[in-house]
Amino acid sequence: MARPISQTLFDLLAIGTRRSITRVMSTELSWWSTLDGDILGTVFRDTCDQDYGWILLVRDLVGRFRCADIQVSFRTERIATARLRIAMAEKNRDPTFTGLEEQGDEPKVPLDLFEDRSIPEARLHKYYLELRDRPARNPARKVFEAISPWLVSSDPHLVKEFQESQFDQRLWEIYLWTMFRDQGYDVEHREAPDLKVTSPWFSFSVEATTVAPSTAGPLALHPDPQTPEEIAAFLTDYMPMKFGSPLVSKLKKVDAQGRHYWEKPGVEDMPFVLAIADFHKEADGLSPASLTYSQGGLYPYLYGTRVSVEAVDGQVIFRNEPVTEHTYNGKSVPSGFFDLPDAEHVAAVVFSNAGTIAKFDRMGVLAGFAPPKHTYIRMGYVFDPDPNALVGIPFSIDVSNPAYTEYWGDEVQVFHNPRALRRVPPEAFPDAAHFFYENGKLSTIDRGGRVLSSMTMILHAVDDSQSAQVS
Repeated sequence: MARPISQTLFDLLAIGTRRSITRVMSTELSWWSTLDGDILGTVFRDTCDQDYGWILLVRDLVGRFRCADIQVSFRTERIATARLRIAMAEKNRDPTFTGLEEQGDEPKVPLDLFEDRSIPEARLHKYYLELRDRPARNPARKVFEAISPWLVSSDPHLVKEFQESQFDQRLWEIYLWTMFRDQGYDVEHREAPDLKVTSPWFSFSVEATTVAPSTAGPLALHPDPQTPEEIAAFLTDYMPMKFGSPLVSKLKKVDAQGRHYWEKPGVEDMPFVLAIADFHKEADGLSPASLTYSQGGLYPYLYGTRVSVEAVDGQVIFRNEPVTEHTYNGKSVPSGFFDLPDAEHVAAVVFSNAGTIAKFDRMGVLAGFAPPKHTYIRMGYVFDPDPNALVGIPFSIDVSNPAYTEYWGDEVQVFHNPRALRRVPPEAFPDAAHFFYENGKLSTIDRGGRVLSSMTMILHAVDDSQSAQVS
């Protein structure tokens, strides 16, 4: 028996199945699953012939949902839906069907992010253990389990580093892969640059990097800002320098043949994008992680300008002020990443504060994986389109609320390079906020309601003999 399922659940389970061309050729209308979840199906409208069809999917030998049958040329959606449900029932009753069917191109060893590698627990990253073991993280865990078989990486250290010393960095790469797949791209996970992103419309390569804690040097003395004035100073100097270090390292890096990322075979004719996330300071119970408020330090460094704000006669006046350098604890670095030599080869810098377990939790809740007696509350600030607004609009909502929606690319910000030799148009990142600097002015393309920063609170209801748990 087949039952209808949400597009969110289907999109997750089939995250690596569709090719980018399918969005041109068809429009999906409904999504289905057998009661045991071993068979999926979708009904679609053929955009060329204007008739209807269906696709039936089962897992291949490594657990990826793939096309196992397809029928087309039905006159109506109703007929296509009925035929799909019959086909799913027949497949489910087939005594030879084991739940897996060979496609012939499966990798010999599937990638498993939760592989038991028989190493001491003390070597495993604390956030990996949190993800693996804590019941409240079941939504995120289910999302990673669905994504994991599709991560055919040329980097043999992916699983090891995800479980041990490089959890944040690998999480960021996996988030980017998932976000681009969700937006309809074909994504190749490479050794360098990390991702090759292609579609019939846009293609580009992406190298991921992160802001990590400083353990030595002037930046090791963290300012730990608390007041608005301290946060302003933090974003003026400390964070631009933190963002600058990994970005400049990626800009200058060459391989043994002397080739930069944008010169590597297979991507040398594409725009090149750097994607950065901030993990330099984790939440400590008293203050949130730095990624929730550090984004304001990125654009001044990239463009060598900052925006000052002044209220005049009830109107907010924004002024662009040039910045030549950033200084902290005796160290200074020049501002203006996009003005550096070779930076013209960088089409844009992408930032998001959503490459986190919390993001995967929320997407898992939307797919139906919330454990019993757990509630996930998202709270924070959304973009206010009022031109006189100085702060975002506060919000708080239960992620399981039917009115709540979220997509993988909602929090992405794209800073376009005015000197880029090869550019990516805003349409290449349809869910993102876009920033441009032309003729001495910073401009933005954004939409009302986009989340600027947020936290996710998990509530666990317990019986009367226990105290309520909040995390």
